[in-house]
Amino acid sequence: MLNITIEYLTFLLKSTNQHGVHSPFSYKLITKCLYKKTTSSLWGKFKEIKQQLLDNKETVKVTDFGSGSKIFKNDERQISKIAKVAGISNKKAKLLIRLVDYFQPKNALEIGTSLGLSTSAIKLGNPNCKIVTLEGCPETSNVAQNLFKKNNFKNIQVISGEFKNTVPQSVKNEQFDFIYFDGNHNKKSTLEYFNSCLETINNDAIWIFDDIYWNSEMKEAWKEIKAHPKVTVTIDIFHWGIVFFRKEQAKEHFKIRV
Repeated sequence: MLNITIEYLTFLLKSTNQHGVHSPFSYKLITKCLYKKTTSSLWGKFKEIKQQLLDNKETVKVTDFGSGSKIFKNDERQISKIAKVAGISNKKAKLLIRLVDYFQPKNALEIGTSLGLSTSAIKLGNPNCKIVTLEGCPETSNVAQNLFKKNNFKNIQVISGEFKNTVPQSVKNEQFDFIYFDGNHNKKSTLEYFNSCLETINNDAIWIFDDIYWNSEMKEAWKEIKAHPKVTVTIDIFHWGIVFFRKEQAKEHFKIRV
């Protein structure tokens, strides 16, 4: 906890707001999306969906193929507690809804479904978006599928299995204009997913990497992602790293306080 606090204080010292951004594309994104209020009706629906999970006292046996949990000490976990402490935060959920609403992607890939809260945020941002979401744990993916069914969400395909297998299979001969990376929080896996997904990009693709300051490995992975020749613009908002591949843009990296 102390390390992440130090990282955040360092980030604040190095970051800026829209006034330090001269790229028209990035300036518009920051002022019209990142700094905009979340539509109240969409946020109200998200809170309703989250409450459904917070009210669920059933337990699941979690299969974790990643870096493990910093909170839970065993694999038997109550759904309500997962939603409360390990699900997407309200701040991130608001941002995710706004970003999807702003860019209106048609095809999205999510690496790390968990209980389905972040998937729900994507679907709320654009109800017409077709989503493929990957989850390592069969029991939590079942909870997510039930959540989607209960809220009448269509065109969401949940694929369960280890990411080392499901990521390459999911991106084969596909094109995604939005990818949310919230899987294994280590350098090797993150870069493997990054490289596997590169074949799916188009000029308007937007990728979001969760928890880029989670540990030293994630910081190293983020550094390598920014340096990749196909990456043109990145926006570091501390909790996320946002990546663009717009060929008409000069290569620029921003640290933005949100």
